[in-house]
Amino acid sequence: MAWFVFLAAVVLALATTPVHVAGQLGDQSGFLSIDCGLDAASGSGGDPNSDIAYVADSPYVDGGENHKIAADQTGGANDISELTLRSFPYPSGTRTCYTLPTKSGVKYLVRMVFLYGDYDGKTTSPSFDVHLGSNYWDTFQNSDYWWSEAIFIAWASWVPVCLVNTGGGTPFVNTVELRPLHASLYDPHVTTDQSISAYSRKNMGIKTNTTTRYSADPYDRLWERGTTNNPLWTYLSTEEDIQLEYKFAVPIAVLKTAVAPVNNSTITLLNSLPFESYKTSFQFIVVLHFADFQNSGQLREFNVYLPQYFAPSDDDQYTPPYLSASWVYTHWCKANESNLNITLAATNTSMLPPMINAYEILNRIPHDTPRTSYEDFDAMMAIKLEYGIKKNWMGDPCFPAKYTWNGVKCSNVTDNTTRIVSLDLSNSNLNGSISDNFTLLTQLQFLDLSGNSFNGPIPYTLCKRNEGPLDFRYESAEDMCNKTISPTPSKNKTAIISIAVVVPIVVVVGLVLSYLIWRRKRKSKISTNNPRRESELQGGLGSTKSHGDHVQNTENRRFTYKELEKFTNKFERFIGQGGFGLVYYGRLEDNSEVAVKMRSESSTHGLDEFLAEVHSLTKVHHKNLVSLVGYCLEKDHLALVYEYMSRGNLCDHLRGKNGDETLDWATRVRVVLEAAQGLDYLHKGCSLPIIHRDVKTSNILLGQNLRAKLSDFGLSKTYLSETQTHISTNAAGSAGYFDPEYYHTGRLTESSDVYSFGIVLLEIATGELPILPGRGHIVQRVKQKMATGNINSVADVRLGGAYEVTSMWKAVDTAMACTADTSVQRPTMGDVVAQLKESLALEEAREDSGVRVSPSDTAALVSSFGPSPR
Repeated sequence: MAWFVFLAAVVLALATTPVHVAGQLGDQSGFLSIDCGLDAASGSGGDPNSDIAYVADSPYVDGGENHKIAADQTGGANDISELTLRSFPYPSGTRTCYTLPTKSGVKYLVRMVFLYGDYDGKTTSPSFDVHLGSNYWDTFQNSDYWWSEAIFIAWASWVPVCLVNTGGGTPFVNTVELRPLHASLYDPHVTTDQSISAYSRKNMGIKTNTTTRYSADPYDRLWERGTTNNPLWTYLSTEEDIQLEYKFAVPIAVLKTAVAPVNNSTITLLNSLPFESYKTSFQFIVVLHFADFQNSGQLREFNVYLPQYFAPSDDDQYTPPYLSASWVYTHWCKANESNLNITLAATNTSMLPPMINAYEILNRIPHDTPRTSYEDFDAMMAIKLEYGIKKNWMGDPCFPAKYTWNGVKCSNVTDNTTRIVSLDLSNSNLNGSISDNFTLLTQLQFLDLSGNSFNGPIPYTLCKRNEGPLDFRYESAEDMCNKTISPTPSKNKTAIISIAVVVPIVVVVGLVLSYLIWRRKRKSKISTNNPRRESELQGGLGSTKSHGDHVQNTENRRFTYKELEKFTNKFERFIGQGGFGLVYYGRLEDNSEVAVKMRSESSTHGLDEFLAEVHSLTKVHHKNLVSLVGYCLEKDHLALVYEYMSRGNLCDHLRGKNGDETLDWATRVRVVLEAAQGLDYLHKGCSLPIIHRDVKTSNILLGQNLRAKLSDFGLSKTYLSETQTHISTNAAGSAGYFDPEYYHTGRLTESSDVYSFGIVLLEIATGELPILPGRGHIVQRVKQKMATGNINSVADVRLGGAYEVTSMWKAVDTAMACTADTSVQRPTMGDVVAQLKESLALEEAREDSGVRVSPSDTAALVSSFGPSPR
């Protein structure tokens, strides 16, 4: 095509992809509808016609004044939620923000509605800017009624939408509405680095002055009437079923109406549509939506002309498919003309005139302004909410620079984000305990909490960091850092007991020995801040039950670097790579096969991770945990030697890498069941629970006959006592598998592994990666698909429908339970093992009987483990 991207909507493979979960079922899952100015004491508001429940805005914004529109202006409201508003009568240049709860990586629509309604008696509406995060979104300019929608991918657990006083009057807003979207909507126009706003969205086939929204549109977009009742147009409608598409997901109600010219072959879609002066620098695309429901074997073919921007071409011919949604959209254009005209003209060979159902004009919101890192933004919001801080803490903490939060200073920008390096909360009337959330600000160099009324111990991490890069100022009648219980470096019972009963002389001797070892090792390339543990490894873990006879007993064997060179034939056969370093194939003296993991200089894993893995694998022995053969700690060389798992990892097998065929459903369930048993042993079978912290498909290794073992214990943590309920530690793990509760609180429990394992279950069911660019997180994607009640929309297409339906539902339902937002809602790994055993038994029974249930029959075979209806 010469000027537009042309995509016919004959997408049979995607016909069953649900465009929305909650909306199709009539509920409002994930909707947040805020009635600005609503008195919190009066309960919820909203329009009974749309059945959308609205809540008061006080939890989401600081400051402002509540108002009602003038009594003689109420006729201009489309919803009772628009009868109230909140205004922000602050000086020019100020910013006020609503902070909305989101899930990072999920795609959302946010809409702000403005009905001036002469609420202040000034009869002239103001003008002001609207920002999405730290980036400019739109301008409200001297209009009585106006709405604007933005579509974005959330970059943190909170996203601010802000009103900026530009000197044109007092900013105000009537409603703020947040809607989760299907991950594929508006691809590729919405990315992590670019959002869009809706300048216009028109339903062309209706005559009445009505707006189509929820529940006709499950995403609650606003589709306004395209034009007045035009006598030159024929208004068409149908009762036929129309096949949806997933990219723009135009509602069926909109697709079932259209317009066509009456007596000629040309239709002017847009004529003299002005762009306001402030929009002339905008970039936009026009999306035209088609669904031909008149085709009776006659050709409908037409050209699309946008003369201000593109010259017509013979290649611009388009034929909409019959009873199937399709679209045409332009490339990004600049709104540098005063008008926008679009014409559809039939070709000489067309037997039918052009027709169109709807169109959208979408503006680009480039992310030109940097923003605070999501880790620091989430931590600052947690601190704000915990202490109820209202020191102009609204919007992005660091950007734009003139709106930096009071008491906050930020570092230089890297990768379009910045980190908070200074936080002054002195004399802020704060009380209670000092929050663990301060420890999540990992780049903090200055923290002043003096002049407040804190009590209780200080988080251990703050005390330790105060000894180094953190300048921590805090007033107390006693030294609360010395009263803080520090985590025990060693994770075994002997070390715990020895630390608990340690006497001063042992401490002195330990410190002297540690210093000597550190001085001897400081030129080594192995990075460590804990030389005592290095000494412990060299002296303690190197010994075995055979009194150091390492060659005869390979358990916990300590290898020399020369031995590793010999056993790997000088590292000849490379078999993998991880965060620790490169992995090589080797054979020992007795011909047993091993995998040798050598730490590379670029590795982010240091001695702590090395020790954690050796400690964990020394203490645990289970058929579904990979065995540690030994290790090497010699000058610059750090290595771990494992039993060799000849069939690679689960992640590669799911995606057919290395020439392997994808696994069938029974094998997938059996593999994760075996991994689940290993994980359950770590949680309940050890003397003290061990938390893996990095459960993912690439850490589930497969041996001969595809028997599975859990591997990579470099991030694992062990409880210090039987009464301990959690471990306070900085967040760590792999993107996509990360437990959001652990991330927000810093409190690590077994349920964090359960969450990660739930992601693994979703991977084996869908065959998809946890995070897909532009499509969000796997939990959100699967939730949206599950509600259709058709398991085929969830299951990996590479399975070809070869699975027992209830078995698949049971696995998916178990996964969704594992990935519940809070730990108290999640099952234990023992519960997961039981569910997977049942799932495997169902699938094996199907294979034994030779009976195959078609995924199309799943409407009658709904699982009993999740919400109903789906």
